[in-house]
Amino acid sequence: MGQRKRELLLNSKIIEVIQMIRRKMRSIAIFVNVLLLLFVLGTSCSAQDIELKVDEYINAYLKMGTFSGSILIARKGIILLSKGYGMANYENDVPNISETKFRLGSITKQFTATSIMQLEEKGLLNVNDPISKYLPDYPNGEKITIHHLLTHTSGIPNFTSFPEYRETMILPSPVEKIIERFKYKPLEFTPGEKFSYSNSGYILLGYIIEKISGKSYEDYLRENIFQPLNMMNTGYDHHRPLIKHRASGYVLGINGLVNADYIDMSVPYASGGLYSTVEDLYLWDKALYTEKLVSKSSLDKMFTPFKEDYGYGWFIIKQFNRKLITHGGIINGFYGYISRYVDDEVCIIVLSNIENSPVDKISIDLAAIVFGEKYEVPEVRRAIKVDPRIYDTYVGQYELAPDFILTITKEDNRLFVQATGQPKFEIYPESEIKFFLKAVDAQITFIRNDKGEVTQLILHQYGRDYLAKKII
Repeated sequence: MGQRKRELLLNSKIIEVIQMIRRKMRSIAIFVNVLLLLFVLGTSCSAQDIELKVDEYINAYLKMGTFSGSILIARKGIILLSKGYGMANYENDVPNISETKFRLGSITKQFTATSIMQLEEKGLLNVNDPISKYLPDYPNGEKITIHHLLTHTSGIPNFTSFPEYRETMILPSPVEKIIERFKYKPLEFTPGEKFSYSNSGYILLGYIIEKISGKSYEDYLRENIFQPLNMMNTGYDHHRPLIKHRASGYVLGINGLVNADYIDMSVPYASGGLYSTVEDLYLWDKALYTEKLVSKSSLDKMFTPFKEDYGYGWFIIKQFNRKLITHGGIINGFYGYISRYVDDEVCIIVLSNIENSPVDKISIDLAAIVFGEKYEVPEVRRAIKVDPRIYDTYVGQYELAPDFILTITKEDNRLFVQATGQPKFEIYPESEIKFFLKAVDAQITFIRNDKGEVTQLILHQYGRDYLAKKII
């Protein structure tokens, strides 16, 4: 066979093999596309079913007037729902949307903790360093470590619990001034001994970030977290700038919604000063599965529970027998939650512009919807007329815990409840012994003994019952 014929035969064989490969590849491609189509269809049906259930659930709260905000639910990289409910501004009828910006409160802490871990990876600090290394004149600073600050085990008292806090929260306050408010207070316990949630510790962490990086806390987060993740709708909340799609904050009072009390946003600082959207927080959630911001070993530190299930800026707990990494945040007019079921790659974000909305319960129930667990659609309760003379038998103090009292009072033939350190709310009868609050998703049942005397009450809240004995 001549060389030319051998080349032609070889080329024809090659062409035949190539054509066979192409036919197989087309078959594989068709098969893969069918699988993808089935997957997408299955996901769409699931997403549609979830959205219908979420709408039914949230609409019940809307009718009760106890929720307003935005919600995002994602599973394995696919957003199943992202939408707003209620109003971003009730005075001007501006609806909440998925791009609405909400104050985050203590959700801010996880960004502060991540910044600390970044600085540790750069060799600029160690979480086991005493804070005296960075604040030389801080009392007991040689006993308190950065780790203690991160885990709320420092013993430093929480400045937002001080009696004067409501007066000082309206004052513009550089970080040094905030630190002065708690710096010379005695420690509540030996550092590392126990857990006690303290915003003061995260104020100090923000100060350490600024001192080491040479940047403001706001600039550091923008350059090292928000910009790398394209979180363009997240930042430090300031009162004066015009911020598009920023929600107004409300509190549900006795007679409905009222504007939340003013707070100067310099005060929450690194413990609670940020704003964001549900979709930006989902970018954050996705990044935490990667090493884009910090290494796996740093992430492992952050997500390892220390005392009271708290890691670095996160609670690490079990919910529905699933690992849940989560944190909430309450600040004047706002309440938010981010819940990460990490083994299932499920993320649920709820941001509300009603400070006393039951966001924690909503977050759990939305997870129940996703996982097919039991949940209850909130009941729209209606008050009935009862003889107000019966209210006299309910008046008194009921002890839920040694330092937590429910006080029941009667005013103008109306009944009110006030918990220790909280506002007074009217309670409405749905029977002669059962009452409900409009401002909070809670109910109260009064209990009589064999003589007909009221001796106890049961507080029903968030699916749990709390018994309180009448002491006065």
